[in-house]
Amino acid sequence: MRYWRLDRPRQAGLSSSFDLARVTGLVAAIGGDNANALAAEVLNLLGPATSVSQCTVFAYEFGNRPRTVSVADHRGGRFLRDVADTYARLFYALDGNQRIVTGDDGHVGHFGSGADQSSSMVLHWQSSDDIAHDGYRQTCYSTPNVSDRLSLLMQPAADIWLSVNLYRERDAGNFQPGEVELVESLAPLIGEATKHHYALRGQSQLGIPQLMLARLRSLCPALSKRELDALRGVLEGQSAAEIADSMGVKPSSVVTYQKRAYLRLGISSQRQLFALCLANDVR
Repeated sequence: MRYWRLDRPRQAGLSSSFDLARVTGLVAAIGGDNANALAAEVLNLLGPATSVSQCTVFAYEFGNRPRTVSVADHRGGRFLRDVADTYARLFYALDGNQRIVTGDDGHVGHFGSGADQSSSMVLHWQSSDDIAHDGYRQTCYSTPNVSDRLSLLMQPAADIWLSVNLYRERDAGNFQPGEVELVESLAPLIGEATKHHYALRGQSQLGIPQLMLARLRSLCPALSKRELDALRGVLEGQSAAEIADSMGVKPSSVVTYQKRAYLRLGISSQRQLFALCLANDVR
């Protein structure tokens, strides 16, 4: 996997014959009622020149599991949506994008106070060969017949990241340098469209449990992703069995994650958990 910051728009890769109607379609999809129109228009914009056949847009908010904002696939139907939902439930923590979103790489992470957070973007290139986990590689690459993926990541606000993921099918081979340059050239357009769409439609989908979880994460940054997932289930009123199903683990493991989280937070019950979330209002 490789990733790099896009501090300045790349001018190479665009030709005078570029179809501006595709740009119009992308702009028209911003804030629309059709949740999948944004991803579909990204495909229309890039697909003919890059052989991109699938697109997903995820929102990573306050350390929670990603939410699927928009998906588009040449197959149609729910296929890619189901893949995206499985990724968000079981495999997101294994994604190389997490090194960027969480700053675990020690280099990109949050852009910091000295950088223009609203305009900076990162391009992440990940192929199936970069994935060691068999289940993740099978579900998100082999079954959808994906060879590799380019992800355009941006941070519209503190603790919120958006990821526009572009997938090529195996028959098309990996991205070529000229195709990557084209994505870089169009990254400012795609990024701004995605941020505005999220501001108009995506943020309104945030619920009280997600905001509560954000508060817990701010109170205790040491909480692991699994512990946060277990707490999220509690805040959403799910049973241990339901949480286990969404996490792909045994109910006994869920109980273990909850106990560890409670210990870190200095509490011992669900009642105390909700009290902690609601103290001094949820922010």
